[in-house]
Amino acid sequence: MRFQYRQQVLDQLERHGVRPKTTTSPELLQEFVSDLYRFELRRLRKRYVRGEIKRIDYASHVIGLRKKYLLVSVPVDRWVLLQNES
Repeated sequence: MRFQYRQQVLDQLERHGVRPKTTTSPELLQEFVSDLYRFELRRLRKRYVRGEIKRIDYASHVIGLRKKYLLVSVPVDRWVLLQNES
């Protein structure tokens, strides 16, 4: 099966070093981005526990990560164009 990704999705994926082929499933990409987001969240949490990030600043760091990983909040069926949209 071939997929035609929305340009905004391709731009976001590119920020994470991902360039999908037309045969790469959106579900696989979503899983990858989600795993990467959780990895960075865990790393951020460790920095907080070590005292590198103050409690008052922690929420803004989490929000910054959320903005960096916008695709995590976009339903995977919105990542690709429908046949009649192309």
